[in-house]
Amino acid sequence: MTETVSSPAPTFPHPWNPDGSGKVTAATLETWIRERLDRHQNLIDALLKVEGERTLGNTLRPYDEAIAELSSAGSQAGLLDSVYPEKEIRDKAQEATQAISQAAVALGLNQAVYQALNQISLDEADDATRHYVERTLLQYRLAGVDKDEETRNRIRELQDKATVISLTFSRNVQENVNTVIVDDAAELDGLPEDFLAAHQPGEDGKITLTTNFPDYLPVMTFAKSASLRNRMFLAYNTRAYPQNRQLLLDLLAIRKEVATILGFPTWADLATADQMMGSAANMQSFLDELDAASKAGALKEYSMLHEFAQKQSGEEMEEISADSRGYWLEQYRRSAFDFDSQSVRGYFPYDRVEAGVLATAARLFQLEFRKAEDAQAWHADVVTYDVFDRDTRIGRFYLDMHPRDGKDKWFSAHPLIPGFLGPEDGGHPEGRQIPQAALICNFPGGKEGDPGLMQHSDVVTYFHEFGHLMHALLGGHQKWAGLSGIATEGDFVEVPSQMLEEFFRDARLLATFAHHYETDEPIPAELVARMNRAGAFGRADWVRTQLFYTTYSLLTHTEEPASLDPDALLESLYRRFLPYTWIDGNRMYASFGHLVGYSSNYYTYLYDKVIALDFYSQFSRNNPLDDPKAMKYRRTVLEPGGSLPGKDLVQHFLGRSQSTDAFTDWVGEEFQAAASIYG
Repeated sequence: MTETVSSPAPTFPHPWNPDGSGKVTAATLETWIRERLDRHQNLIDALLKVEGERTLGNTLRPYDEAIAELSSAGSQAGLLDSVYPEKEIRDKAQEATQAISQAAVALGLNQAVYQALNQISLDEADDATRHYVERTLLQYRLAGVDKDEETRNRIRELQDKATVISLTFSRNVQENVNTVIVDDAAELDGLPEDFLAAHQPGEDGKITLTTNFPDYLPVMTFAKSASLRNRMFLAYNTRAYPQNRQLLLDLLAIRKEVATILGFPTWADLATADQMMGSAANMQSFLDELDAASKAGALKEYSMLHEFAQKQSGEEMEEISADSRGYWLEQYRRSAFDFDSQSVRGYFPYDRVEAGVLATAARLFQLEFRKAEDAQAWHADVVTYDVFDRDTRIGRFYLDMHPRDGKDKWFSAHPLIPGFLGPEDGGHPEGRQIPQAALICNFPGGKEGDPGLMQHSDVVTYFHEFGHLMHALLGGHQKWAGLSGIATEGDFVEVPSQMLEEFFRDARLLATFAHHYETDEPIPAELVARMNRAGAFGRADWVRTQLFYTTYSLLTHTEEPASLDPDALLESLYRRFLPYTWIDGNRMYASFGHLVGYSSNYYTYLYDKVIALDFYSQFSRNNPLDDPKAMKYRRTVLEPGGSLPGKDLVQHFLGRSQSTDAFTDWVGEEFQAAASIYG
């Protein structure tokens, strides 16, 4: 009988509720982190003490448990850093995140652990276990484990510095909310009534707007005042500037040195070495193809928009500026497609959207979501749900969906606890553990008397993030914690999220939850049809915008950091990919958090859009929610988690490799829609 080095199945008491009281202090958080790190180290020590033959039981099992400890500790400390209302706790959580990252770097450079894993016989291992071990060994080599001690110490020093810089960069974005002061309420002309009601003048007669998304998006879409749009644009795109400029340059220099030490010409080459894309050269080829394919369509869109704007303004308008893009797109869609995006906001009050997204996922994947009324969370606004599959609880998720001071201002899915199977399924010998995850968003609403009317793009974002959540939870039932949930290659991560977005276009689905907040009238199918036609216009522009972000991410990680001017590069790439007038003072990179997370690999969104649209094209257009393909998708794409390579997930669902046909058709729909109107 094979010996297993293990301890009781880990339970991860939440740091925001360490003793069941629902309270957290700096002291309890510090204790929680120390316990997690001690347990992690004890497991590694036990692994290294094993004598004799290396097996899955005595080597991979304790390694996997150690990884689970780090993963959960890092995720939950990172969550508190992003969302906890008290700065003292956020600061302590950031310290904890740094300590956990240092432990992860040390583990990735531990030659003894690498050698132990490398000695495991995989002759009788199943495919998932073989994939796990082989991918883990590859990641060890990419971390520099095979270098000499002096070199490994230098890598560790650099990675620790990179962690501090990354955390500081993200915190600067999180806590630097800019404001725009409106002296004359007439500047708010064009904005929805509920927006005006929520933004009353103060005692000084002035109205304060913030760069939080519920303020930013409506202003950039609806405000008639060009001056207000310009001020909001600059306020939004100068968040965390200038402090993040030098931090970015320092981070890029560190990444360049790490890549050089590891034998790669650039960081982008290192960052793609274990991805589906395979190399920076392949990435550039992919981007070049989309560049060529999207340019003509984007220029046609701009020409149509420019001509319209000139006629509407009644004056010679040489160009449309970057701060007016969203406004003129809205005006054009109203005219060309008879669609005013304010007309659908009444059908999308936040509470109905939440219920609708949950009902859609439940029906699609044959699940049930039940509120966990007694669950403790980190803030009173958080709503907690348990996920059931045929009366078996299989996961838990938390919804933290509205902005507040000190909270992360973006939209993200946040895995918290990795799930794994019990001994009856070949998993952990001491028992099963269910996965947990959270959504951190910044939608309208969350205040008494505010229905939280959402724009259709907000609802698409909700579907997107819930796609991530379903991946984390349905994929969180593996033999090994290291394969649990969103553990695929980084450039497959956005497939489930972008696939679920597409269901938003189905009129019958929307009619199930999109009821007017005042009349309870379901959204008319004809209005949805006009919304879809209008929404299709600008897709080539969306591709060009993604190319702009993606190329900036790539080139910042391939050019020499010492000579890189992030401002000049931003302007030059903007002018290359987008036709709208560049606005001096745009420092978008200072709040572009994906430069910290995805680093050079922002191409993931475009690459995965191709796969996601190919996936969605397999569903019935008449009744996508009840199509048997939904359960096939759940079984072959979501449930495997990280147990298979991304290309295998694609093959198992499609029966072939991905094709660009659906993506090409999707981009071309806008001109088909225009043709149907203009004849």
